[in-house]
Amino acid sequence: MPQNMQKKRVAIVGAGAAGMSCASTLAKHPDRFEVTMFDVDAHTGGQATSIDLDESQYGASWLNDGVQGGSAIFRHTFRFFRRYGYEPQPVKLQVSFGKGRESFWTNVFPSPLVDKHSAEIRKLGRVLKCIKCLMPVLGIMPVKVILRLFGFSRDFSNRMVLPLLALFLGTGNQTPNVSSVLLERLFDDPQMKLWEYDPDTLLPNLPTMYTFPNLGRFYQDWTADLRSRGVRIRLNTPVEIVERSTSRVVLQTSRADQDPAMPAEPSREVFDELVLCCPADEAKKLLGKKATWREKYVLGGVKFFNDITITHSDANYFQGIFEAQYDPALCAEPTTNERKRQIDFAQQNPVCQKDGWDGFRPMYYTHSFASAPEKIEMGFDCTNYQHQFRENLGMGKSAQSGSPHVFQTIFLNDQQQDLWTWNDIDSSKIIARKWWHQFGHRWQHYLRVVPGMMFINGQNRTLYAGAWTMVNMHEIACISGIAAAYRLGADYEQFDDFAEDFFSKYLLVCHGTRYKKKPKNA
Repeated sequence: MPQNMQKKRVAIVGAGAAGMSCASTLAKHPDRFEVTMFDVDAHTGGQATSIDLDESQYGASWLNDGVQGGSAIFRHTFRFFRRYGYEPQPVKLQVSFGKGRESFWTNVFPSPLVDKHSAEIRKLGRVLKCIKCLMPVLGIMPVKVILRLFGFSRDFSNRMVLPLLALFLGTGNQTPNVSSVLLERLFDDPQMKLWEYDPDTLLPNLPTMYTFPNLGRFYQDWTADLRSRGVRIRLNTPVEIVERSTSRVVLQTSRADQDPAMPAEPSREVFDELVLCCPADEAKKLLGKKATWREKYVLGGVKFFNDITITHSDANYFQGIFEAQYDPALCAEPTTNERKRQIDFAQQNPVCQKDGWDGFRPMYYTHSFASAPEKIEMGFDCTNYQHQFRENLGMGKSAQSGSPHVFQTIFLNDQQQDLWTWNDIDSSKIIARKWWHQFGHRWQHYLRVVPGMMFINGQNRTLYAGAWTMVNMHEIACISGIAAAYRLGADYEQFDDFAEDFFSKYLLVCHGTRYKKKPKNA
């Protein structure tokens, strides 16, 4: 770097996956960037957090309680993990949707509900192709409109399509209002699909997913590395005011090291560029009245909802609202050899394996409310899903020989608390409660927010990153942070053709910028 060139001073607000990815990418160029990252919390990682458990009681010493895992498309996420010696672990995913013979279905063995809607399952495959071909029109429409437009029954929509989309893309009770492009992407998009569409059962039998390593420890190691490379990470430091001009950005923060008994003493710092890696509503609040009309329009289009996750060990409650055990009454007839194989697999005594379970041991759950069938309650059996429990139990061991299971029940949208069953959980078995501020993937998000990002990114010395810029995935958060760093002049590190293609598409959609691929021998 020429001696007369100064380092670009970059402020990153938010130390979640997006902020950390941005800082990590910029830190590869210490001669060009001086990076400071702020976060109001005492830890990095945002919603990717872990909690401690009593191993003697629960069979593991830790639990990922926010972000749990992902699919093979999470290439950037996995690369960050492996950089610090953490390996995502494969697991054959088992799901359990609904409660009772009339509403239950799973991807482990055939059920009467799947047989009942076999024609509609095949029809959905054709509709997905229509959505893809007519994306500008059909893709924006809400899922509930598409399902009605093509004549799907309410039973199929409420019991199969909506729970599937809600659980795996984190769209919660806003699922009827999400853009149908997400439904199409779930099965067909090479960069976003979680599995192949199955024309017979909708969800394929035991697809491979990945559970994440201890996120608390991973983010601690990542934080320590960034600090060793010169990144200033200021935790417990809320940013209160942002002032922007054509030549600089000024942030006013509360000092992190001050005596809590003393009045807040603000600090003002000057930067050249700003990357807002916080939720859109927080970004809009920080910019205040000086936000441009475009920023107000785009950021104001992101709708957030407050959800709560209760981690507990109340098996009676959990099994009372979800189908957690194999029951022959839940099975359809074994009309083919493949169906017979699936039923034989499901009804055996569950045995622990490195990549999951032999036998019916569901990991993801949903059920709908009788009074509001389009609304759902979600749950996880973390003992069945997260790899540390299986590793501690031991391969080949029976599930009955383990500790009490650790469950999570997720209650969606605090405006609908009248539907929640949280008061039925035995309070003595509650391990933790955590509130989350989640954005809803409403159809307006893909008409207003996503296409609007390119018109505010890079304007007024400000860039935006976070999963809310596209889809609620840890991988999107990582890519968005890398993209912001790329826009500031950092290099994109080529390591995987699939990942590079995903990055280039995100960059084009959310920044309106074409990725300039470097020759591999450069």
